[in-house]
Amino acid sequence: MTKNEPTALDLARASLLAPFGVDEAALERVFALVRAHRADDADLYFQLARSESWMVEEGQVKSGSFSIDQGVGVRVVSGEKTAFAYADDISPQSLEAAARITRAIAAQGGDAAAAVPSTRAGAALYAPVDPVSALGDEQKVRLLERLEKRARAADPRVKQVIGRLSGEYEVVLVARADGVRAADVRPLVNLSVTVIVEQDGRREQGYCGGGGRFGYGHFTDARIDDMATTAVSQALVNLEARAAPAGPITVVLGPGWPGILLHEAIGHGLEGDFNRKGTSAFSNRIGEQVGAKGVTVVDDGTLVDRRGSLSIDDEGEPTARNVLIEDGILRGYLQDRLNARLMGVPATGNGRRESYAHMPMPRMTNTYMTGGDRDPAEILASVERGLYAVNFGGGEVDITSGKFVFSAAEAWWIENGKLAYPVKGATLIGNGPDALTRISMVGNDMALDPGIGTCGKEGQSVPVGVGQPTVRIEGLTVGGTG
Repeated sequence: MTKNEPTALDLARASLLAPFGVDEAALERVFALVRAHRADDADLYFQLARSESWMVEEGQVKSGSFSIDQGVGVRVVSGEKTAFAYADDISPQSLEAAARITRAIAAQGGDAAAAVPSTRAGAALYAPVDPVSALGDEQKVRLLERLEKRARAADPRVKQVIGRLSGEYEVVLVARADGVRAADVRPLVNLSVTVIVEQDGRREQGYCGGGGRFGYGHFTDARIDDMATTAVSQALVNLEARAAPAGPITVVLGPGWPGILLHEAIGHGLEGDFNRKGTSAFSNRIGEQVGAKGVTVVDDGTLVDRRGSLSIDDEGEPTARNVLIEDGILRGYLQDRLNARLMGVPATGNGRRESYAHMPMPRMTNTYMTGGDRDPAEILASVERGLYAVNFGGGEVDITSGKFVFSAAEAWWIENGKLAYPVKGATLIGNGPDALTRISMVGNDMALDPGIGTCGKEGQSVPVGVGQPTVRIEGLTVGGTG
């Protein structure tokens, strides 16, 4: 950014405050109302979001949507209690009305003195581009048409292709009672293709997607070709797949997107709210050996252009690279401001919310296992009989127990250290903390997912990233049909 270019805070004030007659004096009047009753924390979260989505099938636009949403959430925290109100009308009057509602919270916190406003800026992890308005509608449709044509041209067995494109431009501004003012301008795009192939009456599906915090120009012809080829290849592999075996089996997880298992089975259990309440399988275990040696798990919101990255979190805290598990030892949890204060530890920049109409909570950003020292080929060659899971579909986990169930979208049977044949219907069943201790080999090929992750928690969805290297896990239960 050059000296004369506007900062994220300049852009946020120009689009979220100035048009509605909200200035620093108006913000201070709101916090004065909050301070009339003692509170431990209070913030205002302003948001403007423009989003769109397109779907093309059989060369035709089957659906399209566009939406604009803006508003402000007002939160007051006292002890463990939170009062929250929101409005889609950004004005001094609506802000003060929301503040009067929230200050009805019981006065249990400490005295909150007036604070001198100070600006806070996170790292510039992505350009403040607006993908929604930067490209014309016809160009967006043509992009999807190119994707469909390339997929159809890849193999004559392709019978159906569905292309989807989505984009979002989001501007947020956080004003806190402690004087912090922080803002972020967040682009987000995603392109995906679903392919259905048919052979001898059997139909199978393949999928590929990707995206991140940049504009639609990221999707070059080369990337479109790669997406189409990958989706068709996955579908054709599934045409040859046999029934998956069942029982306790050595499992090798591929790099990249299979890290979604790590995210679900382990990552959620490391979020501060579950651990403060003692409901996580990892509660009260800081400093303990919770995984095999060589297993290091990181949550990093500072990766450039990544889907799960944020320059600041939704409480105005800069994001960070947080080491959660180091060489198998539990080092820390992911914290928002409320849980960090109640647990007596620093916030980690992981306070996230879906929109101004939601309260923040501890959430993951980009969560991954770091690479080890084993060659992936060596890991596969070490398995006499087992399963190689390349890609995953859906899954679920119980945070309290750590139990998980995941279905493999693409998997192979390993025989004498080689990929023998693809299998279908493989389901991985286990316990997250237990699975961590069963990791016996960690590859040197750590990769992040292509930018497709969305995480749900308590009814809120946020974009995330996952990743891992190739890993070997001993005795993981596989549910199959063979």
